[in-house]
Amino acid sequence: MKEGQIMNEQSNKTKRLVVSALFAALLCIGAYISVPLPIPGAPHITMINFVLLLIALLFSVGESFLIVTVWMLLGVVGIPVFIGGKGGIGYLIQPWGAYTWAFIVVAVLIPLIRGKAYNRIRYTVSAVIGVVVIDIIGMIYLMAMSHYDLLTGFTMGFAPFIVLDLVKAVVAAQIIPAFKKVLK
Repeated sequence: MKEGQIMNEQSNKTKRLVVSALFAALLCIGAYISVPLPIPGAPHITMINFVLLLIALLFSVGESFLIVTVWMLLGVVGIPVFIGGKGGIGYLIQPWGAYTWAFIVVAVLIPLIRGKAYNRIRYTVSAVIGVVVIDIIGMIYLMAMSHYDLLTGFTMGFAPFIVLDLVKAVVAAQIIPAFKKVLK
C-alpha cells in the first residue's frame, strides 16, 4: 500500500471512531430529554430510543453494537446515562429495566434486517420492528417482575409507549439520507 492510502485509511478509522463516540454521547443526552408518564414507577418518554434507531439505521452491526454497549457499560458502572439521570446495574434489573437492555438486541437486529443500501420502506419497517421488539421485551420483563397478567402488562408496559415509539421510528427512518450525507 502507498503511504497516502494508509493515511487515508487511518483518517477514515479515526473519523468513524469519533462519530461513534458522538452517537454514544447522544444516547447519554437523549436519556435526559424526557417527559414522565403518570404511571407510578414508569419510565419517562424520552428521545433515547430515537437516537438508538438512528444508530441502528446508520451504522454496521458491529459499530451499532459497540456504540450501544459503550453507553450501556457507562450506565452499569454508575455513570448517570440512563433515563432520569440514573445509573447502575440496579436500574437494569428493576421491573422497567428491560426496555433499556433491549437496546442491545435492537442495535444488532436492525442493521441485520434493514439491508445495506437505503430503502425508505425497508428502513421504516426495520425501525418499526425495532420499537416493537423493545416494547415487547420490556413488557414481558415488566410482567414477570411485577407479576402482571397479559392485560395489565399490555396496558402498563406497551400501550403507553407504542404510538409515540412508532412515530419516532418512522421519523428516524425518513431522515437517514440526510445523516448519511453529513457523515460522508
